[in-house]
Amino acid sequence: MALKVFNTLTRKKENFEPIEPGKIRMYVCGITAYDRCHIGHARSAVVFDVIVRFLRRAGFDVTFVRNFTDIDDKIIKRANEEGISCKELSEREIANYYEDMDALGVLRADIEPKATEHIPEIISLIERLIEKGYAYEAKGDVYFSVRKFKDYGKLSRRRLEELMVGARILPGENKRDPLDFALWKAAKPGEPKWKSPWGEGRPGWHIECSAMSMKYLGETLDIHGGGLDLAFPHHENEIAQSEAATGKPFVKYWIHNGFVTISGEKMSKSLGNFITIKDILSECHPEALRLFLLSKHYRSPLDYSREALKESTAALDRCYKAVHEAKEILDSNIKKKRPLNDEAKDIIEGFKDIGKRVMSSMEDDFNTAQALGHLFDGIRSLNRLNELFKKGPSVLYKEPIKEAIERLLDIAGLFGILKEDPSQYIREKNMKALSMAGITLSELERMIEERNKARKEKDWERADAIRDELMKKGIILQDTPKGTQWSANI
Repeated sequence: MALKVFNTLTRKKENFEPIEPGKIRMYVCGITAYDRCHIGHARSAVVFDVIVRFLRRAGFDVTFVRNFTDIDDKIIKRANEEGISCKELSEREIANYYEDMDALGVLRADIEPKATEHIPEIISLIERLIEKGYAYEAKGDVYFSVRKFKDYGKLSRRRLEELMVGARILPGENKRDPLDFALWKAAKPGEPKWKSPWGEGRPGWHIECSAMSMKYLGETLDIHGGGLDLAFPHHENEIAQSEAATGKPFVKYWIHNGFVTISGEKMSKSLGNFITIKDILSECHPEALRLFLLSKHYRSPLDYSREALKESTAALDRCYKAVHEAKEILDSNIKKKRPLNDEAKDIIEGFKDIGKRVMSSMEDDFNTAQALGHLFDGIRSLNRLNELFKKGPSVLYKEPIKEAIERLLDIAGLFGILKEDPSQYIREKNMKALSMAGITLSELERMIEERNKARKEKDWERADAIRDELMKKGIILQDTPKGTQWSANI
């Protein structure tokens, strides 16, 4: 395959060549476990979930590591505010994370390490940096000396002169240079602490990812990913401390997903536009959220709005409806062998390379937006096959429709959608539509019975009035040989 990946380090697309043929060692920064996950976390999780699914589908043996930061200034502050321990807080929020990600269909990483479970590895790495002259101890703290690492800023393209503007040493900090960052923090009263050669304390934020990624994946990784907000200073500092310790390149390909905005504004709690995954999923189907998150290229900014989510929901509805109708055709008792027309033959031929088109789009820097476009083309083609069958029922449609469904569901699996039984999905949408229309199922059945009676008595005005009343509420009636069927307008 000819996979191309945009490397944040070089700012260009590169041909992807793993360090070891056929194998990929991949690390993605996980959450800091102090609060519920928001839509920004959802984007990163879903983007890298699909990247891992694609790489495995493409034949790579992927070892995927995603960490949890379970000790940090934010965790300590929140735990103190709630009057609980940091461990209690982090365990609660990690459980909430799994609840959200399981609902979203995000696959678990192969290894999901926690910072507090890797203190010996962290201390060992800090000792190597001190030994090599890149770090120093100061009153129980340990700092990385940024100026000693000549390539500092190569990921974010920031120069030391720029970083010095506004940089200062805060009260309580013992570092020699405002640019230096903490590898180990001396214990303060009431904070969690571990023994170290420099006294009791806790790790800094950046050092944990270097220690854990190198423990499980080696000193050079194929892929390191995360949100664009982590590129500086977190990933920049990871590069500095890792390469200073090993003398080797830390990561071959850096991948960063773009920001999520809310109706054009940056998401933040202070602006009151902070939206949690839990809140979003209370209003929409998880697969609709996945579709929305994958609707733009992963590096592009993504603007969240209720309208955009409604569009994704409508797209998901169309997919399920098409598959549902196609499966009903497969279950039909049609035995006539009317020949397929040229249009049907062209559609069937077009399905043969739909998988290749999707994979080709994904090979171009994981272009989910384009790949989903091919999937939706396939759904439209399936709909057209369904229509052609209704116009001229023939048993000859069954095998190509069956193959089309299999291909489309296989492709959908790459994106983590269309996993539900279509009949169940449609049924739940219909019942939700009834609820929103303020009609109970028994009331609807009574209205259908009343309409059927009116039709039998040739009271067309009354029959049409009932049909129109329901249509205004989003309920569609369809008269079939099996009787009057109803569905929501999805």
